[in-house]
Amino acid sequence: MKNISSIITILIVNFAFSQNGKVEIIKDSRIDELVKQQSAIVPPATVPQITGYRIQLFFDADKKLVEDARSKFTSMYPKVDTYIIYNAPNYFLKVGNFRTRLEAEKVKSTVDRDFQTNFIVKELIYLPRID
Repeated sequence: MKNISSIITILIVNFAFSQNGKVEIIKDSRIDELVKQQSAIVPPATVPQITGYRIQLFFDADKKLVEDARSKFTSMYPKVDTYIIYNAPNYFLKVGNFRTRLEAEKVKSTVDRDFQTNFIVKELIYLPRID
């Protein structure tokens, strides 16, 4: 009798937990794109950087004014690289990839009359061009 009751109990438990069903997942197709984008392997930056100097020529909250200053500078010095960096709430125009402060001072002395509020900043720079 004990065996029959234990067999019946096992059958009832097995039947209770053996539910078959179908699960349908409804999701936005953009989720797959986000997962794909997040799982993409991004290689490290390949452009080496070193500690050096740049000249900050101009800054303003209006990006158009900064771009105008950039075009003015590039017309005067086409071989010097320019960078516009946004640091809320202003845009900063920085120029050059100078290894030493002396190199930066030479260029700074020539742009003093056109950009009165310039100064030299120490930061990570890209390797300067070899002409």
